[in-house]
Amino acid sequence: MEGNENIKWYVIHTYASYETVVKNNLEKMIENNNLQDFIFEISIPTEEDIVEKNGKRKVVERKKFPGYVFLKMIYTDHVWYMVTNTRGVTGFVGPQGKALPLTLDEIKRMGLEKISAEDFDISVGDNVRIISGPLETFIAIVEEVLADKQKVKVKVHMFGRQTPVELDFNQIEKI
Repeated sequence: MEGNENIKWYVIHTYASYETVVKNNLEKMIENNNLQDFIFEISIPTEEDIVEKNGKRKVVERKKFPGYVFLKMIYTDHVWYMVTNTRGVTGFVGPQGKALPLTLDEIKRMGLEKISAEDFDISVGDNVRIISGPLETFIAIVEEVLADKQKVKVKVHMFGRQTPVELDFNQIEKI
């Protein structure tokens, strides 16, 4: 097994609505070919969305990036071959199908890695900017930090009043 510095996040493209099928196929392929030392994590980022249907509000989970699956792995030609020949995978995201690893900033923004409480340097009373989601670019004040859930409760000034909102760690940045 190679060193930790070679473990990076990569993105693969799938057929529409095949993300879960691809994840299951990849898990079987990893087990059958003993690639546990090369592919460490398979992720399909989701978010909760409130949908109103027939006058009733319902919380549904939807994929943040439809058509894409994220792999935390050590890239080799053999792993590339095994992944790209998995049913439902159309290829890696990158120039000419060559896998291109995600940058640290992209990993943080997409919420692929959990931010540890030690690395999270925002506390109650801090002013923060919302960097993703429907309230992007709004300024807020931190009311509560929920480290175990990787969330913060903030107050956002909109429509002439303070509105409480719960956000993920990766949705805000300190000003």
